[in-house]
Formats: sequence, C-alpha cells, structure tokens
Amino acid sequence: MVQNSGHTHKFSVAGLLVTLGIIYGDIGTSPLYVFSTIINHKVITEQLIYGAISCVFWTLTLQTTFKYVFLTLRADNRGEGGIFSLFALIRRYVKWIYIPAIIGAAMLLADGMITPPVSVSSAIEGLAGIKGLEKIIVPGNDLTVGIVLAIISLLFFFQRFGTKIIGFAFGPIMLIWFSMILILGLIQVIGNISILKSLNPYYGLDLLVNYPKGFWLLGAVFLCTTGAEALYSDLGHCGRKNIQVSWMFVKFALVMSYMGQGAWLLNHVGTTSNGINPFFEIMPHWFLLIGIGIATIATIIASQALISGSFTLINEAISLNFWPRVTVKFPTDQKGQIYIPSLNLILWVGCVTMLLYFRKSEHMLAAYGFSIIVTMIMTTILINFYMLNVRRWNRWVVALIILVFCIVEVSFFIANVVKIHEAMITFIFSFSMIFVMTIWHRARKIANRYLDFVKLNTYLEQLSNLSADKDVPKYATHLVYLTKANNHREIEHRIIDSILNKKPKRADIYWFIHIDRTDSPYGMSYSIRELIDDKVMRIDFKLGFRIQPRVNVLFKKVMQELNECQELGIYSKYESLKQKDFHADITYVIIESFFSIENELSLKEDFIMDLYFNIKNFAQSDQKAFGLDNDMTIVEHVPLIIKANENLPLKRTYD
Repeated sequence: MVQNSGHTHKFSVAGLLVTLGIIYGDIGTSPLYVFSTIINHKVITEQLIYGAISCVFWTLTLQTTFKYVFLTLRADNRGEGGIFSLFALIRRYVKWIYIPAIIGAAMLLADGMITPPVSVSSAIEGLAGIKGLEKIIVPGNDLTVGIVLAIISLLFFFQRFGTKIIGFAFGPIMLIWFSMILILGLIQVIGNISILKSLNPYYGLDLLVNYPKGFWLLGAVFLCTTGAEALYSDLGHCGRKNIQVSWMFVKFALVMSYMGQGAWLLNHVGTTSNGINPFFEIMPHWFLLIGIGIATIATIIASQALISGSFTLINEAISLNFWPRVTVKFPTDQKGQIYIPSLNLILWVGCVTMLLYFRKSEHMLAAYGFSIIVTMIMTTILINFYMLNVRRWNRWVVALIILVFCIVEVSFFIANVVKIHEAMITFIFSFSMIFVMTIWHRARKIANRYLDFVKLNTYLEQLSNLSADKDVPKYATHLVYLTKANNHREIEHRIIDSILNKKPKRADIYWFIHIDRTDSPYGMSYSIRELIDDKVMRIDFKLGFRIQPRVNVLFKKVMQELNECQELGIYSKYESLKQKDFHADITYVIIESFFSIENELSLKEDFIMDLYFNIKNFAQSDQKAFGLDNDMTIVEHVPLIIKANENLPLKRTYD
C-alpha cells in the first residue's frame, strides 16, 4: 500500500486562480487599514506620504518577495510548506529546533484570532462614508460591532460543513478584489504621477531617521506584510510556481493601491487625518457600497484561509507530538480540508473577545502585528538551519542573507514591542499555546525515555504455545496491539504482561502495529514481518505527518491485500474474508497509562508529568485518535512508573 507522497500542482491559469483565492486573503486585504494606521491622527505631509509608501514597497520587496516568494518557498517538504513542515526537514540536525517551531506556530495561531475581527471591522466601518449611514454605522457602536460579530460567528459556524461548496468562488472573487484595488489606485496615480518617486528608498530612510518618531511607524508599516507567512503555509495547496507568478500581479495591485491612496493624500497636505481612511476615499461615491461589499467578502475569504490554516497547523502538531490528540473531522472528500471542533471554538471565543474588548478596528490594529513578526523571526531561524544543513549552502552566503533578515525583522520587532500592552490578549493566548505544546512535547520525551522494552524473541515460543493451547478460552482470532518500539525485535514489557501475565489472551494471530511518522507530509506505506509463521506478525506503517492514523481502516486494508496474495493460510477458513469488504474477528487492545504515585522524579519532571496527565484528561482517547470502533477495542489501564523509590526505609520488627 504505497502512495505517492509528492504533492505537486502544475502551473496553469486555473492554478493561478485557485492561488488568488487561497493564498492572498490576509496580505491582499491589508490596504484596507495600513495607510489609515500610518497617518492616524497625524498632520499629512509629503515626507510622511512618500516615506510611508517607500517603506511599504521595500517591506513587500524584502520580506514578502525575497524572503518568502523567492527563498522560503524553496524549502518545501515534498511539496508542502509551513513552519512544521520546515521543522520536520531539519529536526534531525538540531535537537533544540523544536523551540522556535513551537513559538512560531503558537504566534501564527494568535494571528488567526485577531485577523478576522480586524479585517471584517475595517470593511464594515467603511459604510460610515455612505450618505445616510454616517450616523448609524459608527466605528465602535453596538450596531457596527453587532454586524461584525454576526459575520464572524456565521463564518465559524459553517466551518463544520467545509468550504467545498463555496470554495470554487474564492479565486474569482479575489481576482475581482485585486483588479478593483489596482484600477482605483491606478486612476489616482495617473492623476498625480509624482507619487512614483516614492519608490526611491531614500524617502523611506528619510522618514525613519528625520520624521519625529519615524522609526516607530514601522509598527504600522509592518501590517502590509502580515500575510506573508500564509504564502509558505499554503504552499501544498497551490504549488510554488503558481504562487510566484501570481505574486507579481498581486504585488503590482497592492503597490498601486498604496500609491493611489498616497496620491489622494497629496491633495490634502497640511490637514489632520482624523479618522480618514484613504482606501475608501479614493472610491467614487456611487461605487462605495459596491466596493465595501467586495471588501467585506474579501475579508471573509481572508479569515477563512487563516482558520483553515490553523486547523492544518494543529493537525500537524498532533502528529508531531506537540499537541494533545483532539477530534479531527473531514467535512468533505477534498484532500487537506479538515475541521477541528475544539480549535474552532477556541478561535471563535478569541475573535469575539478581541472584538468586544477593542470594538474599533483602529484599536485592534494597535495590537496587530506583534505575533506575526515573532513568527517571521522563528521562520528565519529555521530557514537558516535548512540552508546550512539540508541545502548545504555556503556559510558566508547564508550569513549575509540571515543578516539582512535580522536587521529588517529586529527593527520591526522593536517597533512592535510598544504594542505589547495592547497585544496582551494575543500574548496570553500565544503563551498558553506555547506552554501546552512544550509540556506535551517534553512529557512525551520523558515517558518514552523510560519505556520498558524487552526482547520479543524471548517470548515468541510462549506466544506460540498459548495460541495452540485449547484449554485456554479463545480471546480473539486476531489480537492487535499498538507498539512504540522502533525495533521489530523489541516490544513493550506491558504488552507482554497484558498477553501472558494477566488473564491469558489466546488468539490465532498476534499482531503488533507500529506507526512511524515520516517527514513526508502525505506519504503512506507499510512493511510486514512474520515473526512466527501465521502466529506473530508485525506491521510498520510509515505515515506522513498530515495523514490521520486510522488504524482500523489501514489494518483491514493490509488484511485484504494479504488475503488476495494468500500469504496467510488462516484466511482460507473464513469465507467472509474472500469478500472485498470483510468483517473478521479482530480485537484491539489499547493500553492507557496513568501517573503512578510510586514515581520519585525531580521537581521539574514531576511538574511536567503532572501537567501532562491533567491536560491528557481533556484530550481524545487513543481509541478515538486511532479510529478504533468501541465494539472491537479493549482498553487496559496500567500505572506509568518512570522512576520508583527503591530505597524504602521499611524495617521488620519482632514482638
């Protein structure tokens, strides 16, 4: 059962259209709020306008084009991208690299909590510019907040049904969006062609150095590239070539939109921007309602992309042992489309909290950007080791590239640190995610380190004798255990105890199944060993970190193939096994551990293990996680004794 792990997407017009709908929602809707944030409550000057556009252009060029589109997209894992895909490529080279991977993933999840309310609010608040609605749609009032809340709540509600039905429309809608902002911006640029000189980096440097508190404007400038991480995360959905080619159009549309807003502002030099949003100001009044409608739909698509990306991220974290097993559903038959109810609820609560706390997009933007710049810094750390250890690039070339990224990203980080007070909600959320991931990862390492393995060969004769002993009641025809032993010659001692030392479990065939998570995202293969002919078998499944380990389905598939090849003589006894969809006598035994009070660990390890088992109470059981039916599964609970106290001061007394 071998599946091609390559996950490629050919370059095509259809591919470009799909890319527009999936990739660019976040970065594509940034013109809604970037310029209004930069000029917020400031006197409009030429220095501010030219400098802001220059900074935005070169940020898009260095961060988005050079770092992500040109460089990071090359770090694909069998066609897949994202921070965990990159981690999977380099984890064998650097032991501590899980730390930046966890931090980056947690911060990316925090972005999924703030992007929907800030994007949708920015679009809805544009209704205040329509005559007759200026007194009804007021940023921050109950009606405006209520409309945004309804849109966001409906968005999260429909996650359980998937996006297959409406997903086909995302590309055309985003094409309309980018065409709209390009044309509106181009009209203003043609009317004031002098705005083109803002592409000169001199104006950006002049703003940062000579404008009062100019450096701190980088916190607002950074918002133009907040969706760059999505370019890499969604690589597997679209393909590198489609992203690189479509980005040329997207970047041109974005730059034209920013320049158009700047050209309009040049006609208002000397005035104070009290709540002015030049994005809506450059729209003809007759077009305003249509433009706001298109903007609202575009922000919903942007939010959908981030939510879907969050689901994928947590699904990968579960496979890589960074997150407790939770329920993962597949609402459609479309590859890669998943739904995680618990995360959906967490993100919805987070979005609603952000909306009700800040109310206005202006206030939310003050907190926006901090988590994403941290994610970008973590990606830079990972890409550094990828270039050095996987691609084997020249160290001096790598050092020069990383130096450029460090200067840019550290500057953005410093400018965003001042937002930490406003971003406290997202910071607490991110820290909670980092805490859970770290505890889960470290606890699994501790528990696995003290797993008691024994030589399987020592017990093969006993297993064979038990299988043949008719005096022992038959427990099952096929008795299946999941083992963590990487070596087929070993097995957990607790599994042997379960079969031989507790109530003896006689079976015709004993199966030991091992699941190995590979670096390939969608790889699926297996190998099988007969340790005793037709008595003791071991199956090793190699599954990509984006594949759900549905053991029941996989095991039955293996049995069908063995039956067709007539590799096991026992199958001939059962007519039902000759059918394509057979129902054999299979019993799975899951051994779940609980933390024994006999453990004598260090204070640190004891703290980690206590938290691990407390978190585990809220997680999905192994039975559900591995897709095992209740009527076919037996769960046994055994104490986990990592380090017992062997020197008990117990003395015998004589009366």
